[in-house]
Order: sequence, then structure tokens, then C-alpha cells
Amino acid sequence: MRKKGKPKKIRKIKQIALERIKILFEQAEKIAKEDPSLANRYVYLARKISMKAKVRIPRELKRRFCKHCYVYFIPGVNYRVRIQRGKVVYYCFNCKKYMRFPYVKEQKAKRSSKNNHLRVNKNRKI
Repeated sequence: MRKKGKPKKIRKIKQIALERIKILFEQAEKIAKEDPSLANRYVYLARKISMKAKVRIPRELKRRFCKHCYVYFIPGVNYRVRIQRGKVVYYCFNCKKYMRFPYVKEQKAKRSSKNNHLRVNKNRKI
């Protein structure tokens, strides 16, 4: 009888692919100021690896490149960051398109810390 789950070989391939993706983004970050085209090439290769191995690019790495033109983002040089209506909005100067990311988790954490602070003060007798 076969075990449930993915075979060991497939898990190993996905793990290696994820490591390579992370390495490519590290290299892109190092080289981005000197040679932006090489940083863009690293993003291209990372995307190809993720598609081939069927591995998701981690959230923190996904936000480092444009989803439309796949340009590696250099802060203040080729994109703009704004906050609008509970979303972080990235505007790419290369393709002139927007990307919106919710920041609900951060807001919930902030609210819960405020509520905890208020609860402590209400329970305290003066």
C-alpha cells in the first residue's frame, strides 16, 4: 500500500528549487545598484525555477519585483510606495502599473495591542 503525501524525491526537488530562488534574490539585491539588468535576469530565472518545480515564491520575495514587467525593485529608484485605504500600493516606473497588497495582519496586531492596553487600564483600580 502506498503512503499518502508526496514522494521524497519531489519534496527534495522543491526544497532545492526554493533554496535556489532565495539565492537568486539575494544576488539580485547585491547587484541591483550596479547592474539593474542583471538583477532583472535573476528575477526571471527565479520565476522560471518556481514555475518548473511548481514552487511558490515566498511572499517577502514576491514583493521585490513588478508582477507586470518583472523588474527587480530598487527602493526610490524604480518604484513608489504609498498607503491607501488599508492597502500598500506599489507603482512601477517602468511599466506604469500598480500593485496592491493588503496590510490587514499588521492592522489587526495593532488593534489587538491597543485593546489589550485598554483592558489592562479598565481592570486597574485607582
